[in-house]
Amino acid sequence: MGSIDDDTPLLEEGLLQDDEGSEQFTGDGSVNFRREPALKKGTGNWRACPFILGNECCERLAFFGITTNLVTYLTTKFHEGNVSAARNISIWQGTCYLTPIIGAVLADGYWGRYWTIAVFSAVYLIGYYMQGMCTLTLSASLPALKPAECLGSVCPSATPAQYAVLYFGLYLIALGTGGVKACVPSFGADQFDDTDPNERVKKASFFNWFQKPGGSSYTRMAQVLFASVRKWNLVVPEDSSLLYEMPDKKSTIKGSCKLVHSDNLRCLDRAAIVSDYESKSGDYSNPWRLCTVTQVEELKSLIHMFPIWATGIIFAAVYAQMSTLFVEQGTMMNTCIGSFKLPPASLSIFDVISVVLWVPLYDRIIVPILRKFTGKERGLSMLQRMGIGLFISVLCMLAAAVVEIMRLQLARELDLVDKPVDVPLSVLWQIPQYFFLGAAEVFTFVGQLEFLYDQSPYGMKTLGTALTLLNFSLGNYLSSFILTMVTYFTTLDGKPGWIPDNLNKGHLDYFFLLLAGLSFLNMSLYIVAAKRYKQKKAC
Repeated sequence: MGSIDDDTPLLEEGLLQDDEGSEQFTGDGSVNFRREPALKKGTGNWRACPFILGNECCERLAFFGITTNLVTYLTTKFHEGNVSAARNISIWQGTCYLTPIIGAVLADGYWGRYWTIAVFSAVYLIGYYMQGMCTLTLSASLPALKPAECLGSVCPSATPAQYAVLYFGLYLIALGTGGVKACVPSFGADQFDDTDPNERVKKASFFNWFQKPGGSSYTRMAQVLFASVRKWNLVVPEDSSLLYEMPDKKSTIKGSCKLVHSDNLRCLDRAAIVSDYESKSGDYSNPWRLCTVTQVEELKSLIHMFPIWATGIIFAAVYAQMSTLFVEQGTMMNTCIGSFKLPPASLSIFDVISVVLWVPLYDRIIVPILRKFTGKERGLSMLQRMGIGLFISVLCMLAAAVVEIMRLQLARELDLVDKPVDVPLSVLWQIPQYFFLGAAEVFTFVGQLEFLYDQSPYGMKTLGTALTLLNFSLGNYLSSFILTMVTYFTTLDGKPGWIPDNLNKGHLDYFFLLLAGLSFLNMSLYIVAAKRYKQKKAC
């Protein structure tokens, strides 16, 4: 593809100056993988969906295949206790959702989303993914790489070398998955032209065009903080037009447009005050001394989004139970369906089924009905959608607690409290908690992803979607911390604690009720934050 003729240049907002060019190229300034203006006819839309979705599906299949079965592997093959296994998995999952921050920095600041996905997909396949999977396979099959089998009630612990091999493989996978996770959601949303009403409604394809990388967003935020502290003694002018900004429509941030000044967090406006030194020298080029209004507004936007974003951490801690304590609960229930023995980890399929059912139900039935009453294009606002999801997460934990109360009551009736054996309560009783979790995922996770992408500054879209993954990272770490604290305080004076190795002697129901209470408190704080939040102003 050649460059655009000089007679029809792109404006900074991506709009073309003549009608012929407007029909030929996208109207939002998108470019193809060669960094050339994207042709509207031959790029984007639904054309590349099968390739990106297929790649993501295979990656997710491998990742969740390990995640859902890992707790069983650690407790049965590596002879870890329930708490230790759940804690170690939570920490690993937290790291898996932390590494996408690396991908976000590279995508927003240097490579762009297309090349970040391409490079890290290759790294994932050739290097980290292959090595990680091979290492895990070896640790599962070679006797020297895992502890010996139990002899009666005596189960030998794993050696440091055996743990090293296992976790080396796991953390290679955590590193390899980081570059793809952050980019795919925002890259998919970028496939539709925001200036086209029809494409703006869909916004769900993946591939040929994106926003240009605009320099490191972390550097820009650090510059605002440094410059505002440096000018702490200057008075912020009442007239915002006196603050420094580019004189024309051009923004100093590539791929972004200028942001409208807001009157809150005025302490940060000091970074955009033109000091006597800059006025006399005429040097406005050092962003560590003087920032534009747009640069300041970027940081303000992220600060305003922080309370909404932070409430997703508790939800992520709830979600972490699906691959840890839900599975451990299931192993102490009757897993036989007729002559077939159902692996407890396979119950997570009902979370997937719930998601598959709720997505079309929400899009095809709920949204059209709500649209008639609310007049909103999406039926519900992004904030309302997240609030509903947080409420459903409370129901999820309550359902899990009810199942555990029933299981423990049956264990006492049958005198199985001191015996680490399954209780004759069907594992299918867990289905409601998985269904609730899937519904909560559709409302909370999808709503938050939409919110962070929509409300993030133009030069920080990938960072915005990476913040969702950071939620899951911190949520898993929080889950590990809560497990540690609960175990410490409930095992004082020689007590078995809430989550002993023999769950029949414990009170896993109390732990689920604790998470339900934290989720309710989290939902209440979210409602307060959502009422105070003001939508981002358009450029």
